[in-house]
Amino acid sequence: MERIILFKPHHRAGRFKLFIPFLLKEEREELKKLNTSYYHPQQKLWSLVNTVENWERVQGLFRGKYDVKEFETIPKSPERTLSEKSEEVIMLLSQKLILKAFSPSTVKNYTSALKQFLGFFESRDLKELSKEEIESFVYHQITKYKISESAQNTLINAIKAYYEHVLGRPRTVYEIQRPKKSHSLPNVLSKEEVAGLIGVTENLKHRAILMTIYSAGLRISEAIQLRIADIHSDEGYLFIKGAKGKKDRRTVLSPHLLNLLRNYFKHYKPAYWLFEGQDGCQYSAKSIQMILRKAIEKSGANPWATVHTLRHSFATHLLQQGTNLRYVQALLGHESSKTTEIYTHILSISNKNVQSPLDSLDEIINLASGLGKNPSDK
Repeated sequence: MERIILFKPHHRAGRFKLFIPFLLKEEREELKKLNTSYYHPQQKLWSLVNTVENWERVQGLFRGKYDVKEFETIPKSPERTLSEKSEEVIMLLSQKLILKAFSPSTVKNYTSALKQFLGFFESRDLKELSKEEIESFVYHQITKYKISESAQNTLINAIKAYYEHVLGRPRTVYEIQRPKKSHSLPNVLSKEEVAGLIGVTENLKHRAILMTIYSAGLRISEAIQLRIADIHSDEGYLFIKGAKGKKDRRTVLSPHLLNLLRNYFKHYKPAYWLFEGQDGCQYSAKSIQMILRKAIEKSGANPWATVHTLRHSFATHLLQQGTNLRYVQALLGHESSKTTEIYTHILSISNKNVQSPLDSLDEIINLASGLGKNPSDK
């Protein structure tokens, strides 16, 4: 008999995973009924939030049908101590990126990625490295440390930035092989899940932050950088200053959100930034992420949702209610409509809102195949 496998989680892991063989349909259906259960199609594994209660519940549910195994962990790329020469390279790259007006997060990501590159080739003269050697290093990071496609691209961009911006090499010299771009669909919450998140968030400031991000389709960085002056209540829009790509834009200001923000303003009296931290500076991204995480746990919404999921949900819900794609593109600040079109692929498709052409052919099919006849007529 095929056995279920429970993978023992690391003590700090947020979820624990389990494998249910395909033939064990009843057991799989029982797991689906458990709160926070989620299926990972790429790994072909199920998972639950890592709590003692969930672990014991699964063991009781599948008593005598499971084995416990250690989950294979992926080694982390080591922290390398750089030489003074390599530290100087990091400083030069940082200066160049700042002078070229790259965002602080991009500067941080590129310099962090380049440290791995410099540590790997610590004893080499970087000017003498060949394209093949650089690609071998990227291949090493992928195969040994299983870095994601995003991390791979960041690593390549950091290396290219050093050779092009610091050393002044031609761009065509280091056209390193890129990973094939994946076409995964964005994670989206239902309207009921969004309402649940907001409903369980009792703190006025926290609720205002989540409602602002969802109702205007903001990135987390845009919410943090909102100023009081960006709330244009008379004209009915939010002004987003210097968004991604250093572009300004306007987005919708919900009357419901405006009423909440007025109440929030009376209680918290922010001075400059719309959402201030305890020291009067901008609210931190980490704090907003913690607000959402608590709301997810309390409401039982999709545990894989992030703050950016609210932006995805905003776009999807607009399209569901018939908003023109061009309007959605403008509200999100997408340069190309192709970026916005991805949301059309995740609209709810069912026999409630789309009729298959087969439904209009059923009588013809029945007559042609004899399915319309009663077996007793033979």
